Amino acid sequence: MSPAAPFAPETQVLLIDDDPHLRQALSQTLDLAGFKVATLADARQLDIREAADWPGVVVSDIRMPGIDGLQLLEQLHAQDSGLPVILVTGHGDVPLAVKAMRSGAYDFLEKPFPSDALLDSVRRALDVRRLVLDNRSLRLALSEQKELRGRLIGQAPGIQRLQEQVGALSAIQADVLILGETGSGKEVVARALHDLSSRRNGPFVAINAGALAESVVESELFGHEQGAFTGAQKRRIGKFEFANGGTVFLDEIESMSLDVQVKLLRLLQERVVERLGSNQLIPLDIRVIAASKENLRLAADEGRFRADLYYRLNVASLRIPPLRERGDDILLLFQYFADRAAQRHGLNSRTPDAAHRAQLLSHGWPGNVRELQNVAERFALGLDLDLDNAPNLTGQPSSGANLNEQVEAFERALIAAEMARPHNSMRSLAEALGLPRKTLHDKLRKHGLLFSGGSATDDSEQ
Repeated sequence: MSPAAPFAPETQVLLIDDDPHLRQALSQTLDLAGFKVATLADARQLDIREAADWPGVVVSDIRMPGIDGLQLLEQLHAQDSGLPVILVTGHGDVPLAVKAMRSGAYDFLEKPFPSDALLDSVRRALDVRRLVLDNRSLRLALSEQKELRGRLIGQAPGIQRLQEQVGALSAIQADVLILGETGSGKEVVARALHDLSSRRNGPFVAINAGALAESVVESELFGHEQGAFTGAQKRRIGKFEFANGGTVFLDEIESMSLDVQVKLLRLLQERVVERLGSNQLIPLDIRVIAASKENLRLAADEGRFRADLYYRLNVASLRIPPLRERGDDILLLFQYFADRAAQRHGLNSRTPDAAHRAQLLSHGWPGNVRELQNVAERFALGLDLDLDNAPNLTGQPSSGANLNEQVEAFERALIAAEMARPHNSMRSLAEALGLPRKTLHDKLRKHGLLFSGGSATDDSEQ
């Protein structure tokens, strides 16, 4: 039987003792009882960092050269305080045993001890370790689910299904295709997949393919060497290479040219990138999350998108439901965005009345969550809720208002919102708005606004 590696997932017991005869005897005892055992003569050979979340038990002699058992216990618990450590000594040192237990040792065995005592202690310690790790996994799962619900807010069946799918896909490394209308939150979903994955400490690189000029798209994505083309004065690291160890979010992938799609397909299949002007293949450790507002299958049938790239991306796909399909989630999201905007601007929160709620639920939301967020921000600033026309503070419909009238209404709204914040003088209000005090005084008079934080003329003319 080949020896097990310390802190390997399959190792159940790590036995550390500088006495080779005792180490062999204890190892055989544990092995005959069915435990997978790894042995060491010197604790200094360990990479202590690997102890975190290891599913086994450590059995260690106390009196050893280099690092003794108590020092080892301290170092192991600095990495994982729930790791069971059973300490062994042959000196009958009761005060040492008490110190070991107070330091967090799971058990203390005094040499010579019967084999059954060791096996019983190891079995109990493994049961405890299993329970600790199960509870830890449950807490982590609950924490991640809570974080996910805080990002993907909603109770509609489509959103609940999306939450479940994101939770499942965040635990694996597969590339993902996100489908959703403009403004539906594709980048929010992509960031959730990254932040809840094992790549969370790596870079998250978001690329809007539709915003890249055709002349620079290959250089931006794949990089280039110095002199690769006219104007390439130095080497450039592309977005994919920069994201090594993390996640690339590639939005509006349908806007990529067919030539770039060929290179992307190769990158996805081989996980290598080749800079322009270079023959060197650079290995990549990345996860690619692509997003599109189009039906890529239809685009492939029409020859606007490569079918092989579509099938390569469509291994795992997520659909974000449009806002108009989410029912009361519209009201939930609206209040969330309005409260957040009010807090940011230092205003009191507003709650939509029955008429407002009816408007929100009947609107088609072509801009989806992004449009809703903008409307909620205007509402928090005190603007009337008018989804089909320019906003105003008077409650009068803005239908037919010309550009100048709409600009005036918006200016009045911004000044009124700032006036709702605490200001004890005209000077303070003017500074917050970035206006000369004389100009602010004139605008207040023009818009019929009364400043109550101090006299309107206390320092406006000074």
